[in-house]
Amino acid sequence: MTGLVVCVAVLAVASVFGVLHRRRNGRVVVRGRDDGKRLGVAELGEDLGERATLVQFSSAFCAPCRATRRVLGEIAGMVPGVTHVEIDAEDHLDLVRELDILKTPTVLVLDADGRVVRRATGQPRKADVIAALGEAVGAP
Repeated sequence: MTGLVVCVAVLAVASVFGVLHRRRNGRVVVRGRDDGKRLGVAELGEDLGERATLVQFSSAFCAPCRATRRVLGEIAGMVPGVTHVEIDAEDHLDLVRELDILKTPTVLVLDADGRVVRRATGQPRKADVIAALGEAVGAP
């Protein structure tokens, strides 16, 4: 009987963890640690977008990174003045550490000055990225 109770408790805890992880994965959020961080040409290797920049940290064997690349590319193509920059996390470990990138894909939404205004870990939803861009470009 005790074994059954332990098994049920472990399953319940694992289920709660799984649900919470799934809800947070890909969600575009503001994190206090990003407040005030700025990225520019030196870090990105490319110019910032005129209005905003979508920075994607990827790795070679990351399947969600390919889907994220497609989504961010579509959004950058739809919204004038928005650029999509993809960074190979393995080739930029100092930047990954500085920005506390823990998994790929991680997407940073930068305003026109290169300030990090939003962050998503995991594959973000298109609607969430568009909403974050509204904040970055100062849409009414």
